[in-house]
Amino acid sequence: MMSDLCFRDGHALISFQSLERVTDTSRQGQIRLAPNTVHLWGIELDGSRRCLERCTGWLDEGERHRAARLVREDTRQRYVLAHGGLRAVLSRYLGVTPDVVSLDRSGTGKPFLTRELRDRSAITFNLSHAHNRALIAVSQAQEVGVDLEFIRSDVEVAKLSERYFTRDEHMAIMQATEEQRASRFFRYWVAKEALLKAQGIGLRGLSACEICLETDGVDMEVRTRLGAQFPDTLQVRLLPCEKGWDAAVAAQRLDSVQQCCLKQ
Repeated sequence: MMSDLCFRDGHALISFQSLERVTDTSRQGQIRLAPNTVHLWGIELDGSRRCLERCTGWLDEGERHRAARLVREDTRQRYVLAHGGLRAVLSRYLGVTPDVVSLDRSGTGKPFLTRELRDRSAITFNLSHAHNRALIAVSQAQEVGVDLEFIRSDVEVAKLSERYFTRDEHMAIMQATEEQRASRFFRYWVAKEALLKAQGIGLRGLSACEICLETDGVDMEVRTRLGAQFPDTLQVRLLPCEKGWDAAVAAQRLDSVQQCCLKQ
């Protein structure tokens, strides 16, 4: 276990740490994961030119092409920093340097470790990034999904929820006051997206999973109804975030959810 690593209970407010520290490989040991545990890494997507170059060097050819196709410079940089940060995090579990963390992708685009790394480790992971932040979930021997969203008021909540959500979800959102609808919409969205990402299903599966929220509270597991597209039984938990953000994590087992932070 790394001496410069500390853990916070997953019920605490999600915090975001410096990418410069996460990508610093000068002090790095191997992290061990207990069964049915999910580790969460919150990262600020800003870094020096040197940090950006380091992250760029860790990406594979496909990721570099995807980054190059992004029109906005800030969006391109955040993509590179998020995916470079992912490799830096995974390297701490695999006991290798970030430049040798190689990934494959499923038909729906879900990334996973290449066969050689999977043979030596049962590590699973998922990444979500929004604006200048990223949230990474790491587990072992179970699929995991995570979603992080910035709550935006310019989203057409009524149209999107009616089109992509179940009837009960749409009704629950529309019953909220106009000021609360965007917040409630994104709470459903992150929970559903985390489930889809854990199962490796694209957005076409939004209506195949139903979220049952009895209250507007977070920091709790959520009751779900999953359709036939979900062969696995999954749990989902809303994560406590600062005002203006929502996040959720999903896996087959969420016995322990912990935040990982590097000590100052």
